[in-house]
Amino acid sequence: MELPTTNDFRKIVLNDVPLIDVRAPIEFEGGAFPTSINLPLMNDEERHLVGIRYKEQGNAEAVELGHELVGGIVKQERINAWVEQFERCPDTLLYCFRGGMRSKISQQWVTEETGMVIPRLEGGYKAFRNYLLDQLDPANLTGKPVILGGRTGTGKTILLQQLENAVDLEAIANHRGSSFGRFTTPQPGPIDFENSLAWALIQHAAAGYRHIILEDEGRNIGDRYLPKPLVEHFGKANLVVLERSMEERVKITFDEYITAAQLEYNTAYGDESGIEEWLSYMDNCIDRIRKRLGGLRHQQIKQLLHAAQESGDPERHREWIEPLLRDYYDPMYDYQIQNKSSTIVFKGNASEVLGYLQSIDV
Repeated sequence: MELPTTNDFRKIVLNDVPLIDVRAPIEFEGGAFPTSINLPLMNDEERHLVGIRYKEQGNAEAVELGHELVGGIVKQERINAWVEQFERCPDTLLYCFRGGMRSKISQQWVTEETGMVIPRLEGGYKAFRNYLLDQLDPANLTGKPVILGGRTGTGKTILLQQLENAVDLEAIANHRGSSFGRFTTPQPGPIDFENSLAWALIQHAAAGYRHIILEDEGRNIGDRYLPKPLVEHFGKANLVVLERSMEERVKITFDEYITAAQLEYNTAYGDESGIEEWLSYMDNCIDRIRKRLGGLRHQQIKQLLHAAQESGDPERHREWIEPLLRDYYDPMYDYQIQNKSSTIVFKGNASEVLGYLQSIDV
């Protein structure tokens, strides 16, 4: 019986089709797709042993060992896992690295056991990955990029999240994009980041927007890097600048980096350890920018941070947020904006900028 395959990768992206990755966990951790779960045919140790057998005795012996290792109860458990996923999501597809033996075996076992047919990806992970990489070529973007800029603390991300024609790069990178931007959860791996970015761009293009709104980022967002051709493409885009008063910027920064961040750390580490972890992280962040701050200002900012935390009055954190914005972030922003080749096409407050960015796709 010839079991079905599909290479309609665009449809998979547009419909967020669930995927079963039957590769070993170590392969999955190295890079997978946004809608995939890892239900391997062989675990890491089994794959390792089969690989050794293949090198020493050839393909036939390796296949035989694979069937010995994944047989009986082990085989049944893995079939059950695939079937349970398929029953939850009947549109599920499966894949291995190249769409060959491992995904074929998985298909066959499910069909023999239950009569269910789970299609597999033609060309497997490698073909789908190449398709997604192609979509990161600026030539394949249909929307004209528009960059949302503004000083630190103006709430660019907050505004971006209100726009249907935007792509939130920081959300994809799981990082706030600043020196203090790490979350308690890790960033995606480089391959996962690229796959998710391509996924978002494909879905944005399919929605038919004439523009793609992006926050003003550098080449990197935390430890994740945007592909160089995209950086160059976005760097030529028109710039829209969001403006707010220092008082508003301090409030936005306080809400995000003090109130929300402490809650996040407490959730991750517990109420007692959470604040200690948060304070340690903030210390490290301030230390990393010591050279730019200068020795005296660096010392003053740290003293104000600790004094605020020890006082038990969260509002006192505003005392170090304002000088940090004014003396560190603002000069850096002024330098960057002077050296940009982009044309500033609009400036305004939050409601004005939101209205402008919404209007360009009406």
